[in-house]
Amino acid sequence: MISTAGTAGKWKAMARPSLPSSLDSTLPGISREVLSVSMEPKYQCQQCKEILRKPFQAQCGHRFCVFCFKQLTSSGPIPCEACRAEGIFEEAMSMLNITVAFPDNAARREIDSLPAKCPNDGCSWSGTLKDYEGQHEGRCDFERVKCEACQAVILLSEKDRHNERECEARTLNCKYCKVTFNFKEIKAHDEICQKFPMQCKDCGKKKIPREKFQEHTKSCAKSKSACQFSEIGCRAVVDNGKQQEHEQTSVMEHLRLMLSVLSSVRLRAEGAGEWQEDSGLGLYRGPEDAPPAGPNAAAHNAGRGGGPGVQQKVTALENIVCVLNREVERSALTLEALSRQHRLDQEKIENLSNKVRQLERTLTMRDLQLAESEQSLRELQFCTYDGVFIWKIADFSRRRQDAVGGRAPAMFSPAFYSSKYGYKMCLRLYLNGDGTGRGTHLPLFFVVMRGKYDALLKWPFSQKVTLMLLDQNNREHIIDAFRPDVSSTSFQRPISEMNIASGCPLFCPLAKLAGKSSYLRDDTIFIKAIVDLTGL
Repeated sequence: MISTAGTAGKWKAMARPSLPSSLDSTLPGISREVLSVSMEPKYQCQQCKEILRKPFQAQCGHRFCVFCFKQLTSSGPIPCEACRAEGIFEEAMSMLNITVAFPDNAARREIDSLPAKCPNDGCSWSGTLKDYEGQHEGRCDFERVKCEACQAVILLSEKDRHNERECEARTLNCKYCKVTFNFKEIKAHDEICQKFPMQCKDCGKKKIPREKFQEHTKSCAKSKSACQFSEIGCRAVVDNGKQQEHEQTSVMEHLRLMLSVLSSVRLRAEGAGEWQEDSGLGLYRGPEDAPPAGPNAAAHNAGRGGGPGVQQKVTALENIVCVLNREVERSALTLEALSRQHRLDQEKIENLSNKVRQLERTLTMRDLQLAESEQSLRELQFCTYDGVFIWKIADFSRRRQDAVGGRAPAMFSPAFYSSKYGYKMCLRLYLNGDGTGRGTHLPLFFVVMRGKYDALLKWPFSQKVTLMLLDQNNREHIIDAFRPDVSSTSFQRPISEMNIASGCPLFCPLAKLAGKSSYLRDDTIFIKAIVDLTGL
């Protein structure tokens, strides 16, 4: 025997409308331009003066869009201005009150059957008002919308590309310091970013953070500075890393400069007739070397040739220079041997560096291959080949916060297939809404992707698609379904990685996912997609 309660529940799920109920409408009337015929007054909303959308009839008989009616009565009952304008105002009957108004389903059926056309330039769509409201409104590729960030007017079909690549006011994160800024400020930010990579002009090293660049300049082996013997006449300017090498190879030159300085000191001392204390040489004139006073002073100085003390010191300095010369010769031999060993070491280092670079290239190739293998494994893990796909989305709260903050407004599901050699598809979800449903509804879209066997398939894609938000109590799933518009580019054979997404921009009110919702359990939701395989 068939269970009556089970049958009722089944019919209730099947009869659930694909669009929100009349009380959930968030849009005013439909534009008059949509009608293919002249509009009769009875189809006009008394508030917005457009075509009635889900009409409500007040007790006075006037009709309003449910959105307009809810706005008018949001603060309580108010007088009907249409009654006043027509001169039929009655205190009891002409008060607009949500509690005594009702959905006018008869008028709605009449309006739904009226002929309609798309008012957007370039679009050839036509049908009934019901088809327009349920299948075309808000989805036309030729509809012009305003970018919320930069206020530019763009085609709806180009909205995603504009938001991601063209919008001057789009938000970016610096890939170096992770600071958030607007696109038009990117050059100004690069000029001050402390993590921005810079290149040293001296050594050619790249990717030096700006905050460490000054420190690198001081220690860079290729930066140039003057030789420390510049005070005695050496004019060489060499790399920081070659200062020691310069000093070793220029010992003779530095000694000649020092000898020249000493000679000039000696000449000055002899010309002056006395030695003053010198901090560099430690030479001075002792009391025993003092010249005699009186008339014999000149003869005394001439006979001694400047004084025996001075001659002895100069001779001692010359002996020291000779010893230094011998030390320099021995150092030169040692330096030559070290230079030969250095060249051999450099050759070994170069060979080892070449081997390291080769190993790094091999390792990079292996990493790429591993990443591709991991990606393929992830796709195979979630992939189905029967046109039925269940998408489990965990960490819903965190992902929604990322969407509200603009860090990740949209997310894509793993790919699934109609068969092993069939169509490749995926789902796209905006966790904070998009367009007219931003912040109020959860939109869900179907995406046709480029597959390996597209050349063997029938195009355009025309299979019926059913989208579901699963009730985890298995009582009342939220269901919507559509048949592809074969004239839309969304269902033609893909020429890029994926086509423009198409589906349900107002799939589910976000309010249904708040509180203790049966659709959201353990911070997880489940979305199911079913592709009708009939005719394949």
